[in-house]
Amino acid sequence: MSLELEFDGTGFNGWQRQAQGERTVQGVLEGAIGRLPGEHGSVLGAGRTDAGVHALAMVAQVDTTSQLSDEKLRLALNAHLPHDVRVIEVVTRAPTFQVQFDCLYRRYLYRMRLVNGDPRGLAVNRNRVLAVFAQVDEAAMRCACSDLVGRHDFSALATQETRSTVREVHLCELRAERGELRLHIAANGFLRNMVRAIVGTLLSVGSGKLRPEDVAAILESRDRARAGHNVAPHGLYFVEAGYQPWDLSVSEQRVANLIV
Repeated sequence: MSLELEFDGTGFNGWQRQAQGERTVQGVLEGAIGRLPGEHGSVLGAGRTDAGVHALAMVAQVDTTSQLSDEKLRLALNAHLPHDVRVIEVVTRAPTFQVQFDCLYRRYLYRMRLVNGDPRGLAVNRNRVLAVFAQVDEAAMRCACSDLVGRHDFSALATQETRSTVREVHLCELRAERGELRLHIAANGFLRNMVRAIVGTLLSVGSGKLRPEDVAAILESRDRARAGHNVAPHGLYFVEAGYQPWDLSVSEQRVANLIV
């Protein structure tokens, strides 16, 4: 069966279970389901978020012999989970379902607040939104986004990646929403720290350190040193795992109900 989850990543050392017993989302979920009757396998996720990264709609999978209905299982899991993780929905899946390999795309959101001398909300949102104190050229940043869409080698925007670095980005848009500047990005897969490197590079464009047209050259160079830095993880949210071919209108409808 699959679980749709939301979690606050502040208190977690990422998604994946750690050898030294650090607190992780996977570990907490397995601890909760292990307290329920029946036999249960490992909890697998559609993505592996880093420490400090949040999720509004992560999809996970677990094999279990539990006889509880989907809704009763959801309630039982939430009764045993800490307050920074909630199961939103439980769905019984076909035995052939594979949460990671059947996923055709993933979508993330990165939230930024252009402070502009107004400190309100900085304390409350310190673990939710990246505070940007410098003036930025939003039009230049939006222009740079266009060169990231499509199939490219993203090695210039990845950290210590050992997999193939070619990915196809379906959506990369910078939007002014709810008093924030937000990057919406979806792709058939992401490399380690790829979204955070993209945001750092866009901020370099916005500050004038890079030109919008430099982004295409950076991708072509495959040189990580030419791109922007990895921004902090706390502005990043996993918002959708797609199990049907990419359709912008469908994705927008799903995410519209989730965005904070």
